[in-house]
Amino acid sequence: MSERPGDTPASPVEPAEIAPEPFPLTEPAEQEAKDNAPPSRAKTIVLRSLLAVSLLGAGIIGYAGWRIADQKDATLTVPPQVNGLALNTSENGRSTAEYLQTALSADVELDKAIGAVYSDGSGKDVLFFGGTTLLWTPENDLDTALELISDAQGAVVGLHDVSAGPLGGTMKCGTTKSDGVDMPVCGWADHGSLALAMFPGRTETDAAGLLRDIRGAAQTRH
Repeated sequence: MSERPGDTPASPVEPAEIAPEPFPLTEPAEQEAKDNAPPSRAKTIVLRSLLAVSLLGAGIIGYAGWRIADQKDATLTVPPQVNGLALNTSENGRSTAEYLQTALSADVELDKAIGAVYSDGSGKDVLFFGGTTLLWTPENDLDTALELISDAQGAVVGLHDVSAGPLGGTMKCGTTKSDGVDMPVCGWADHGSLALAMFPGRTETDAAGLLRDIRGAAQTRH
């Protein structure tokens, strides 16, 4: 077409560049199927395992926290009588109880300590002492307290777990020597309290049962 006078010459149009090879307008079916494929069985198993471990860990932490909260606010008192045992209020009984609670407080940091000597009228006294505080590792603290008896009387041997009763926590019994005779020693600990008792003239089975009775009468939780 001829240009008319006064017209501005048109700018030349640049040709569009097109790839020399043909290209698809959609993704290949194989790539699309690969992108939409479900996770592999191995990956699914790994993910489920990680989830299970996470839930288990959360459950353990939650249970431990609940147990600490349930046990930490404990109170120990000295009941006047427990299952046929009567509190020894003599001067000798009071001084022995005071010595025991002072010795325990020197080894285990307690908010409050108590001590008592109980008698059954036959000369088989029970020496009981303990205290309250927040204990993060009750079993370790109980082992530490039992070393106190080892230092005073000789090694506590045969130490083993026994039933702690309805108040829970950990309870252990063993034996030590007193005047050359085996004497049962038992103790309990939970996240709020710790106590030990010595049972001259008694069997270990009787000692464990008596300590559970004493604990049931002496310990309360808020």
